[in-house]
Amino acid sequence: MENDLPDTIIAAAIEVQRLLGGPGLLETVYESALCQELIMRGLHTVRQVPIPVLYKGAPAREPLFLDLLVENQLIIEVKATGKDFPIYQVQLFTYLRLTGIRLGLLINFGKEQVEHGISRVINDGFV
Repeated sequence: MENDLPDTIIAAAIEVQRLLGGPGLLETVYESALCQELIMRGLHTVRQVPIPVLYKGAPAREPLFLDLLVENQLIIEVKATGKDFPIYQVQLFTYLRLTGIRLGLLINFGKEQVEHGISRVINDGFV
């Protein structure tokens, strides 16, 4: 299932953009719709998952919140912007590092075709 999971998520993102249109909506609209689509496809999906940031075992700040966690094994960071900024991939990599999860997808619904706005980010430090 791990190998099929990214393909299933990409197909779901394409379906969301097909039905909602895009670009043009807020990131949270796409995030909510993608979450619902993934659940409808039978995938355990949770929105706005808190990720603690610790320094020497103590909270360094309030938690960060990742957009979507799918099957407890893949993080999705949703964007809705016309530009791709490297900081988005860095943000996703940070979530992967903090959680110990290996794979993430950056999905930018701000592209005319969402499939052109998808990047895979891998946590190479995964053990």
